Amino acid sequence: MQERKNYKSSPEIQEPIKPLEKRALNFLVNEYLLKNNYKLSSITFSDENDDQDFELWDDVGLNIPKPPDLLQLYRNCGNHVISSKGVVDIAVGVEIEDLQPPCTINQDSFPKEQVQQTALIEELEYQISLLNSEKQSLADQMKNLQSEIEFLKNNHLMSTLTVLESAKHALDQVPQTVPVGNGQYVEITGSDTVSRTTHQENCATSLVSNTTADSECPSTETQSPHYTNIRHQTTLSKEPVQFDKSNRKLAPAFHQALLSFCRMSADSRLGSEVSRIADSEESVMLMLGRCLPHIVPNVLLAKREELIPLILCTACLHPESKERDQLLHILFNLIKRPDDEQRQMILTGCVAFARHVGPTRVEAELLPQCWEQINHKYPERRLLVAESCGALAPYLPKEIRSSLVLSMLQQMLTEDKADMVREAVVKSLGIIMGYIDDTDKYVQGFELMILALGDPSERVISAVHQVFIPAFAAWSTELNNLQSHLIPTLLERIEKLLRDGEHGLDEHKLHMYLSALQSLTPPLFAVVLQNAPFTSKAKLHGEVPLIEVTRFPRPASPLQDVAVIIGSREQLAVLLQLYDYQLEHEGTTGWESLLWVVNQLLPQLIETVGRINVTSTTCVHEFSRFFWRLCRTFGKIFTNTKVKPQFQEILRLSEENVDASAGNGILTKATVPIYATGVLTCYNQDEDRKLLVGFLEDVMTTLSLSHAPLDSLKAAFVELGANPAYHELLLTVLWYGVVHTSALVRCTAARMFELILQGMSEALIDKRVAPALVTLSSDPEFSVRIATIPAFGTIMETVTQRELLERVKMQLASFLEDPQYQDQHSLHMEIIKTFGRVGPNAEPRFRDEFVLPHLHKLALSNNMQTVESKRLDIATQLFESYSALACCFISEELMINHFLPGLRCLRNDMEHLSPEHEVILSSMIKECEQKVENKNSQEPQGSMSIAASLVSEDTKTKFLNKMGQLTTSGAMLANVFQRKK
Repeated sequence: MQERKNYKSSPEIQEPIKPLEKRALNFLVNEYLLKNNYKLSSITFSDENDDQDFELWDDVGLNIPKPPDLLQLYRNCGNHVISSKGVVDIAVGVEIEDLQPPCTINQDSFPKEQVQQTALIEELEYQISLLNSEKQSLADQMKNLQSEIEFLKNNHLMSTLTVLESAKHALDQVPQTVPVGNGQYVEITGSDTVSRTTHQENCATSLVSNTTADSECPSTETQSPHYTNIRHQTTLSKEPVQFDKSNRKLAPAFHQALLSFCRMSADSRLGSEVSRIADSEESVMLMLGRCLPHIVPNVLLAKREELIPLILCTACLHPESKERDQLLHILFNLIKRPDDEQRQMILTGCVAFARHVGPTRVEAELLPQCWEQINHKYPERRLLVAESCGALAPYLPKEIRSSLVLSMLQQMLTEDKADMVREAVVKSLGIIMGYIDDTDKYVQGFELMILALGDPSERVISAVHQVFIPAFAAWSTELNNLQSHLIPTLLERIEKLLRDGEHGLDEHKLHMYLSALQSLTPPLFAVVLQNAPFTSKAKLHGEVPLIEVTRFPRPASPLQDVAVIIGSREQLAVLLQLYDYQLEHEGTTGWESLLWVVNQLLPQLIETVGRINVTSTTCVHEFSRFFWRLCRTFGKIFTNTKVKPQFQEILRLSEENVDASAGNGILTKATVPIYATGVLTCYNQDEDRKLLVGFLEDVMTTLSLSHAPLDSLKAAFVELGANPAYHELLLTVLWYGVVHTSALVRCTAARMFELILQGMSEALIDKRVAPALVTLSSDPEFSVRIATIPAFGTIMETVTQRELLERVKMQLASFLEDPQYQDQHSLHMEIIKTFGRVGPNAEPRFRDEFVLPHLHKLALSNNMQTVESKRLDIATQLFESYSALACCFISEELMINHFLPGLRCLRNDMEHLSPEHEVILSSMIKECEQKVENKNSQEPQGSMSIAASLVSEDTKTKFLNKMGQLTTSGAMLANVFQRKK
């Protein structure tokens, strides 16, 4: 045996591992690592074997039950030592010649020893086959005995003595070697045989006398360790089944032998289950508990959800907690990566289970299954955990909701990397907020809301607004914290953000806080209605008034619908009718919840608005949307009587109060665009539009006459111009400026046209914008004419109508070629700047035939400019324009005739005025000339990209990055266009 052991363990002659053996060992090794807390090693090991699912033994591919774990295999390895040839069991027929002393293996006798070992293996295999035959014989004998006993019990044809004689005779025929449960063979003595016979007699007697079916007599099945848990269940109170008796006079032994030809099997796990029909609910549950773990692995993955009702029913009713845990474990591991429909089915089952068993068993049996999979490698399984926490929240003990479940969800929100998991976590947190009643957890809930709002995923943030914030606001309302803590805290954070962001505002956080305030507007309005003086009068009787479809902004979810918050649409309709009447006729005296909005919330918001940067389009848009939703939610009467007066008091728009020397400071702040776009646009009736037009006209006039910055007016035009519904209204305001008596106002109107052309229809531009610009382009004041140039350029950039483009081109040509504009330095500056802005996006024909030739002319004329400051201004602006046009596709002819000559003229200016610019220009010209010279030897390419022809790909990037960094030293700039070696 030692020789055989050495032979098998020798690395030189050991056969290579088979694929299935490798997968089986991988599974056992991974199982060992997990059980002994080598989690990182397990993860690494799993990643290195990503073709194998370590969750399921069936994935290995062996059609055998899962073996014991590695530790058990190690402990049992010494119990399977084959005895040496010197010691042989009596029942094993080993020949005398085999009893030879062992010899030592050496290299010379190895082939001979190998033959001997092969012969020994064959002999052992033969012995195994003999033992298997004996085992089968024993099984047949025992089956015959059982059948005979059953026959005697039912028919009462034989006495107990006859049965015992038959049993004794049958046992005498059994070979003297019988197997025990662990597969080893022992010698049976005579006394053992007598004892066994006596035991069989007792069993037979008990069966015949109709005693308990669960006798002490061990059957073949109960002797095997695989079937020790199988019990034969019968009901004593049930009447025995009667069968027709035969009148034949056959001997019982002959009868049994005859029936033995009916092929039945009860000597396996499945056969044992089949042979025993459950006759009570408990026995059915026990049978399902035993069978389901064997059924599930053999069902197709795509159809396993069909087992969910069976698993849940068994888990609910099974009497043994260990079996219930196993079944629930099977449920949560039923499908490797459950899709949405499969998860919904499992969740439905979990809720049904929870309703049936109550909170104690939900906590003890379901929650541990969730906890085990909180860090599962598959996001679908973690998603199931997150969804389960929310679905089970109503059925858990309240202490567990506010402690364990809340902690689990907080951990997943903080640590999980999958967006869909965090989204489900946020929704479940919202559900928890709807059931939690531990006031000490309020602060934790607020911090979770802020944490979730800062999530990088849009789908997570959407879930926060749809579920979490409405649920948390409802709890805050119950605690009277909505107006005292939740909203004021968010406002304080916004103010702090604006104070700390003077040199760089965190716009993402501003959006986060303002969006939260928007989501809190519906619950705030609900609080105002539910705490109004008329609330007690709101009775549902008679005809209920209808609510206009557009009365409220569209809610992000049903939880933000005021009707849902109040309780019903009918109740809301009655409250709204009383609300409008109270505001219009009876006032707000004693209405504390509304007075808080009017006297504290609105003034604080308006003051905050005045501190934001008016040039920040994002800030203006966010506050504008918030005020719009606030005004639409609280209604038109509230907006007209409470909101507008507070803004008008601050803005003071009357012209007689305008200080022409200093201007009105408040009109230059973001208060103007937010009032115009967030408050005055809430309602769209004629009087509302007239009020908006009048406000914008007054602001434009006031700012122009005061020589104040126009940033606030521009912000209002940009925000309104983004909506095509306001284009006509804005053109009405601008026409007021076009025909104004003051050149300052006309100049402001000309500059505003540029801001609203993006997105405007070409028909509107042709009919309303172009005539207004043509009128202004012939204005007596040169400043007004110059102010129209950016708008003309934007038309060239956005319009495709040929006739309109020709008209604009003629107007620009008149600015460039008319002698009266020859010395207009500011006009030339504006035109060059406009060319650089619109050239890359304008129609190619306009760029080739108009922009490049005129830039060449302007560069050439600038060489003769005697005033050095003007020459530098024009040269600098030309450099910016040429830099922008360098990324366009320009034909070789235009490059040679206009682009290169223009660059050379510009270089002549920069040699004396700005050596830093001259370095870059020289590199551009050199590269351009080389490309032109090499063009003839290359394949024809139609048109050339200046970015590609002037510079190589690596230098192109450097060039574009350096355009705005011309304060660097000339030595550094000289290296910008050097090729990489």
